Amino acid sequence: MSADYPRDLIGYGNNPPHPQWPGNARIALSFVLNYEEGGERNILHGDKESEAFLSEMVAAQPLQGVRNMSMESLYEYGSRAGVWRLLKLFKDSGVPLTIFAVAMAAQRHPDVIRAMAEAGHEICSHGYRWIDYQYMDEAQEREHMLEAIRILTEITGERPVGWYTGRTGPNTRRLVMEEGGFLYDSDTYDDDLPYWEPNNATGKPHLVIPYTLDTNDMRFTQVQGFNCGEQFFQYLKDAFDVLYEEGAEAPKMLSIGLHCRLVGRPARLAALKRFVDYA
Repeated sequence: MSADYPRDLIGYGNNPPHPQWPGNARIALSFVLNYEEGGERNILHGDKESEAFLSEMVAAQPLQGVRNMSMESLYEYGSRAGVWRLLKLFKDSGVPLTIFAVAMAAQRHPDVIRAMAEAGHEICSHGYRWIDYQYMDEAQEREHMLEAIRILTEITGERPVGWYTGRTGPNTRRLVMEEGGFLYDSDTYDDDLPYWEPNNATGKPHLVIPYTLDTNDMRFTQVQGFNCGEQFFQYLKDAFDVLYEEGAEAPKMLSIGLHCRLVGRPARLAALKRFVDYA
């Protein structure tokens, strides 16, 4: 990494550090539940078009200036039914979650966010809106960040210490570090271990905990993704098995991404339960 080429293509290389997981575990599992329903694109939210991303309608296109009632209802399944099914699964399993909570979505259903916090799950900020921040100007992105912190703090009584935008802009990580209250962000997919952000002018260490788009139920919505729960289970199991074997010498981390409206469907949840029991 250099000023001329600010990318790190090397990372830990062939000598990853031993993370010293509790209990000398070979692998650390991070289950992440995205709560986004009510923060997506919608003309009711001031947007010019409807949402078209991550739903059962794989080839959907945004509708300009009107509501997409079918898309809205697919999202509403997540907040009405899927989320409670998932929370019960993880309660019964005794496994904690990291909740990537979109603040506008949380604002529209504060009771479920409080239930998550009361169950001991970490509430990590997933931004104010579930939108693409690639071309948003820095001032507005900072404003959204502060509003997200305010809303989640108001709902749960504690400010979030983790951040994940998802569709980031070029200023996102710097803004997260400059805000000063975050311990980590997960806006990267580049490693099997956390690492400290090297390009950090704040003087305060900032941890990066990589997320994932492959061991992720979002692939149920992609043409070459998962077609059934068995494929989802097998893919998660294979990832776990490889990292567990590597962990005999160099322990790693496996992040698993979940969405209320996707894996919250009964058949998919059955596959997730099989993996939770396996792991």
